[in-house]
Amino acid sequence: MCRGVQHPIHGLFLRSYLAQISRDKLPDIGSEYEGDADTLKDAVEFVLQNFTEMNKLWVRMQHQGPGRVREKQEKERSELRDLVGKNLHVLSQIEGVDLEIYKETVLPRVLEQIVNCKDDLAQYYLMDCIIQVFPDEYHLQTLETLLGACPQLQPTVDIKTVLSQLMDRLSNYAQSSADVLPEILQVEAFAKLSNAIGKVIEAQVDMPAVGAITLYVSLLTFTLRVHPDRLDYVDQVLGACVKKLSNIPKLEDSRAIKQVVALLSAPLEKYNDIVTALTLSNYPLVMDHLDNGTKKVMAMVIIQSIMKNNTRISTSDKVEVLFELIKGLIKDMDGADVDELDEEDFKDEQNSVAGLIHMLYNDEPEEMLKIICTVKKHTMAGGPKRLPFTVPSLVFSALRLVRQLQGQEGDIVGEEVPATPKKIYQLLTQVIEALSTVPSPELALRLYLQCAEAANDCDVEHVAYEFFTQAFVLYEEEIADSKAQVTAIHLIIGTLQRMNVFGVENRDTLTHKATGYSARLLKKADQCRAVYACSHLFWVDGQDGIKDGERVFLCLKRALRIANAAQQMANVARGSSGPVTLFVEILNKYVYFFEKGSQQVTGAAIQGLIELINTEMQSDSATPDTASDAFLASTLRYIEFQKQKGGLMGEKFESINL
Repeated sequence: MCRGVQHPIHGLFLRSYLAQISRDKLPDIGSEYEGDADTLKDAVEFVLQNFTEMNKLWVRMQHQGPGRVREKQEKERSELRDLVGKNLHVLSQIEGVDLEIYKETVLPRVLEQIVNCKDDLAQYYLMDCIIQVFPDEYHLQTLETLLGACPQLQPTVDIKTVLSQLMDRLSNYAQSSADVLPEILQVEAFAKLSNAIGKVIEAQVDMPAVGAITLYVSLLTFTLRVHPDRLDYVDQVLGACVKKLSNIPKLEDSRAIKQVVALLSAPLEKYNDIVTALTLSNYPLVMDHLDNGTKKVMAMVIIQSIMKNNTRISTSDKVEVLFELIKGLIKDMDGADVDELDEEDFKDEQNSVAGLIHMLYNDEPEEMLKIICTVKKHTMAGGPKRLPFTVPSLVFSALRLVRQLQGQEGDIVGEEVPATPKKIYQLLTQVIEALSTVPSPELALRLYLQCAEAANDCDVEHVAYEFFTQAFVLYEEEIADSKAQVTAIHLIIGTLQRMNVFGVENRDTLTHKATGYSARLLKKADQCRAVYACSHLFWVDGQDGIKDGERVFLCLKRALRIANAAQQMANVARGSSGPVTLFVEILNKYVYFFEKGSQQVTGAAIQGLIELINTEMQSDSATPDTASDAFLASTLRYIEFQKQKGGLMGEKFESINL
């Protein structure tokens, strides 16, 4: 009957019935019909022949009926595919079909039928069937034969899915047991798969980019799971992908871009260590094929990987490669629309780069200096918008090195690039000067003061003085906003107070400048606060600290005069003198220096100031202010507490009558 029925669907069902009723009657090992080797061959031959005939019938179905019902026919064919696949399932269940028979008879015959039928639906389904129904061990031993059929398939066959499934199965098989790995190495699975993918891409000229890249992603996943130690294999896959991408003028398909990102992310996820990825020579070349937006996304993935795994990058060569990878974040790319950028995203990106700079570190001063120079080269090319984010990190990185080299003066003989503090201070000056292009004088001033403090720690007076000079020049020439001036002068005073490297002459010059600027601030209240802050410049705790009570007292008296003037001006302008907060603040300074032992600040002076404050508060023009009242009450409570404490301090405070 099977031979007589001509109608494809009838024939299919009839042969399917034949396969079903004959499955338990085949002469197989262990069955009641078991015979010698010939009868096993007969069983295999019978199933193979049935499979071949059914496939022919199945393929013939598409030629039945008019062309307009083609879509309906395709649907019907797709629904009937399991009837054909059942034969392969039967073959895989025959106990006697060992690797030898599979290799010599089954696979070649099945593949021959698949290739010859020249039908894309049949080819895709049957290749998938072979991979699913036969054991992984068989696939491994017949890899060459199986892969050899792939380039011969129709160009419309979705070969990437077939090969991806094969590689998935093989990598799962490799991880299932330790004994499998030597077997995979022995059959050179990677070389064969790589070769087959190359041939398939060559044969299918019209294969879209996404298909080719998906194949490489699957191959890379297989490589990372089976040969994680073979970085040369990983690089080879990336190299093959570069070759394919170089034939595409511009990658615009979003699915292809997604696959390239997956390809680049896989090594990062596997090794959890960007340093490994930096050794892959083709990694940056693959990235070059991405568009600017995706390059940035990829660069952020790389930086986040470094931060998450706390990876330290410790050679200038690796830093060079890394900055090449993240160049989309460090400088404006050609053709990128600068105005399109979202401000928040830009800040996030640049803060990530700033954080990254702190991860580039080496304990060896020479190598660290090379790293700093590499970072400087790249960040300086970033344009004025990026500098305020990247320069501080670079400066602090260099200052860490300066402190490490503390005490080394002069050039070290015989070194190629000697890392000396002198060289680093020069580099710091150049880096901070670059901020003038932004312009960002407030940031530059803070950084100059940080450098001055580092020079102080390293005991280099002339360098510290130079940095202070630069800070003062900036204050004079660049900082015009009154609020910024107040912040700047307090920063200058605070830093200068901590300096112990200056000789008398230099210190006097800088102190004189600071007090002069303080008295010239716009608002009287700001003037007063800056002037009384200057009093700390003449009284520094510690063994060698300066203790000039005379000049401290002069500063405080001057602050008091300014506070008085502020009250009078307020009286004239508003008809009320305003709160007495400034007087209470000065009172606190009096108490501080009295406690520290300044001869000029006496109990009588403190008492006089308290009486002045009380008089001011009781005058008609005073503005009631709860904050000032609470501040004064706390200060008086403190004086009372010191009196009751007893001892030397208690005796000292006794002279103040509240």
